[in-house]
Amino acid sequence: MEKDICPKCNGSSVKCGFQNNVQRYLCKNCNKKFQASYTYNAYQTNINSFISTLIKEGCGIRSISRILKISKNTVLSKIIYISNFVKPKPFVKLGCKFEIDEIWTFIGCKNNMTWITYIIERESKSVIDFFVGSKTKENIKPLIEKVLMLYPKTIFTDKLNVYPSIIPKEIHKRFQYCTNIIERNNLTIRTHVKRLSRRTICFSKSVVILNAILKIYFWF
Repeated sequence: MEKDICPKCNGSSVKCGFQNNVQRYLCKNCNKKFQASYTYNAYQTNINSFISTLIKEGCGIRSISRILKISKNTVLSKIIYISNFVKPKPFVKLGCKFEIDEIWTFIGCKNNMTWITYIIERESKSVIDFFVGSKTKENIKPLIEKVLMLYPKTIFTDKLNVYPSIIPKEIHKRFQYCTNIIERNNLTIRTHVKRLSRRTICFSKSVVILNAILKIYFWF
């Protein structure tokens, strides 16, 4: 790419002063200011993709910081920025079978246990939605309502006592081994996302970061 071509919209630009003795440019199309080259790795155009890939490969925040040679705080801000543009993948197929389960983890310290409740479609293993928080009826009900809009054939759950009151009896199944697929998926998630590994000192310090990382892992 030529040095005076905008990296955002490929529009033409004009010179717009200097920063640390480096020529800056102003895009005439989108008004973005940029430099022809950057010395700090966080400004590289593919940095967000690298961060997302490393998150999915079991790297923690400090590991990503060391690998990409950017600061820990920059990694955290990038994760939140990336997650703001991540939306659940649309799932419109009707009459499918779904499984719902919970994974425990910690927030802030190991005295503060929380739960990640999520739903997958059995055949494709697509994650429909998730929630981070306690396993209460009020928290889980929105997930179930979202699935009920897809006219499910069956919803498989464990024996958590809140499910019978929010899932219609005729489509609710809970028996031994009925959630094998999502239980196996739990192990995969714990392997891929470092902060969810068992017996580790790595865990999220805030719900915001945990939500952001799960959005990236499930749907980026």
